[in-house]
Amino acid sequence: MPPERRSRRRPDRRTGARPDRKTRVRPDRRVGAGPGGPPRKAAPSSQRKPPARPSAAAAAMAVAAAAAEERRLRQRNRLTLEEDKPAVERCLEELVFGGGEDDEDALLQRLRGPRVQAQEDSGDSEVENEAKDNFPPQKKPVWVDEEDEDEEMVDMMNNRFRKDMMKNANESKLSKEELQKRLKEEFQHAMGGVPSWAETKKRKTSSDDESEEDEDELLQRTGNFISTSTSLPKGILKMKNCQHANAERPTTARISSVQFHPRAQVVMVAALDNTVSLFQVDGKTNPKIQSIYLENFPIFKACFSANGEEVLATSTHSKVLYVYDMLAGKLIPVHQVRGLKEKIVRSFEVSPDGSFLLIKGVAGYCHLLAMKTKELIGSMKINGRVAASTFSSDSKKVYASSADGEVYVWDVNSRKCLNRFVDEGSLYGLSIATSRNGQYVACGSNCGVVNIYSQDSCLQETNPKPIKAVMNLVTGATSLTFNATSEILAIASDKMKEAVRLVHLPSCTVFSNFPVIKKKNISLVHTMDFSPRSGYFALGNEKGKALMYRLHHYSDF
Repeated sequence: MPPERRSRRRPDRRTGARPDRKTRVRPDRRVGAGPGGPPRKAAPSSQRKPPARPSAAAAAMAVAAAAAEERRLRQRNRLTLEEDKPAVERCLEELVFGGGEDDEDALLQRLRGPRVQAQEDSGDSEVENEAKDNFPPQKKPVWVDEEDEDEEMVDMMNNRFRKDMMKNANESKLSKEELQKRLKEEFQHAMGGVPSWAETKKRKTSSDDESEEDEDELLQRTGNFISTSTSLPKGILKMKNCQHANAERPTTARISSVQFHPRAQVVMVAALDNTVSLFQVDGKTNPKIQSIYLENFPIFKACFSANGEEVLATSTHSKVLYVYDMLAGKLIPVHQVRGLKEKIVRSFEVSPDGSFLLIKGVAGYCHLLAMKTKELIGSMKINGRVAASTFSSDSKKVYASSADGEVYVWDVNSRKCLNRFVDEGSLYGLSIATSRNGQYVACGSNCGVVNIYSQDSCLQETNPKPIKAVMNLVTGATSLTFNATSEILAIASDKMKEAVRLVHLPSCTVFSNFPVIKKKNISLVHTMDFSPRSGYFALGNEKGKALMYRLHHYSDF
């Protein structure tokens, strides 16, 4: 060690003066030597006194003195070692390990203290705390690029998805932060708020533990866990064109009736060429099952019974009602109904429960027949001419639309008028339909307006207000049909080509992708129907084609 470094001393850090190693004088350990006088002679053995036994207090003092001496020596050795270190190293050790007066226990406690306190304050688990300790502390960037701090603008006009999020014309460009906020707003608006899985401040509860157990059970088995929404979305209806229902028996005569079988995957097509045909529905070839020819009997309307065992058909110029028994394969004509004095039987309706048959007569009469025996039960009369009629979903009421624009509600059992109201804005009624869930009543007029009412308001109010007036048709609405789930209302007019629309319920908005106007293959629509579970939609036109579509939202027939 160089002499100049050895001569460097810090007297203020020392506990006392230290003699030089070379000049240090060893004390004389001979017996009888005094601290400052000459050596004395040892006393004879006879004159020596036995040493006194030390007391407990003296022993404690000796132990304390020995400990103090050990600390003094340790401090002196530490100072000796520090004298050999550079000043920078000593300063760094003081910052890291503290002052020299701290003993080892205090140093260990100081190092462990903040970490233990942080673990006690936080409610995280030991694994999370250990993971947090493994993260290095965040450091300030050494160099910052000025271009990174500039906000990059995103073009909103040239992207069709971003263009819908613009609130005004001035938002042609937005920064990334503003675009992110706008996306969050759109997501929360679509979800009806912030979903529970997106809440970051949600504390874990006992129910969360149960959900984790359910997730563990879910992950232990395989399968398709993704399903479509139960409610039909509005806007665009996912559908595709299928092979014509009557492709295996083409005709040029007008299609008067098309209806799906209530229990089997079969569709019936009736036309003015005196035939009723049954086809198996597969969406590809639709093979023909059977055709029934009725001589000199242009079919005005054909319909399945509620149980699907019979087919009823009427003609355009006859009072005969044909009943075809599908199980026995027999065709039964009903030439005359006792008490029924109508010269021509054309329009009729079958009740949903299969108990009644309602025949529209002349001079405002509606005749109620028993479905099983085909006998007259009673008649109901309205003012003016009956334009259209239908049963309620529970088969307990009859709705009749008159040519004067009024709607009558009749009780089936008592044949009494329960209510009568004017269809708003209607001068001449053409069609009427009720939904299968008992919620809606739709009335079509000659001006093309279709008013959608609530059934409750039609029964209780004398001047009910429609929920929505659908004005997408410009000619008379001649056909109205609800689907099985009461989510779609099909409206059509036989006075203009491509005049058919599908209305979404309950939003009462029209699906924008039907019909495809560019193709123009629908022509004049005279009849429409949905399959029992709304998987298919069929319509018949004047060209003899029964067009059929597959609705992808509904999985069943």
